[in-house]
Amino acid sequence: MEPKIKMWLEVDGEVVFGAGRLCLLESIDRLGSINKAAQDLNMSYRAAWGKIKASEERLGIKLVETKVGGSSGGGTQLTSKAKGIIERYKDYENLVNKHAKEIFDENFTGEL
Repeated sequence: MEPKIKMWLEVDGEVVFGAGRLCLLESIDRLGSINKAAQDLNMSYRAAWGKIKASEERLGIKLVETKVGGSSGGGTQLTSKAKGIIERYKDYENLVNKHAKEIFDENFTGEL
């Protein structure tokens, strides 16, 4: 056996960040496009954009900067605040999982 923890962050009872938004932002960062990231994650552009906008509104910060097409093609990139949230969330998640494993081992070592 091993412990599994699902966690997310909320503001006023509404999700602002978790595993799904982490994957979405990392995919946007890697692919340079909300549309490509949505396709990569098998979700609609509308759903991806909705999650981003909801998080931005609830956090009060911009997570992405978009550039409309044209001759250079356009695209989307993460803001420095988004990159900071990703880094801090991953650090927080690692600490929670580490401590959960320690507590689990203390309580479930040996026979059940």
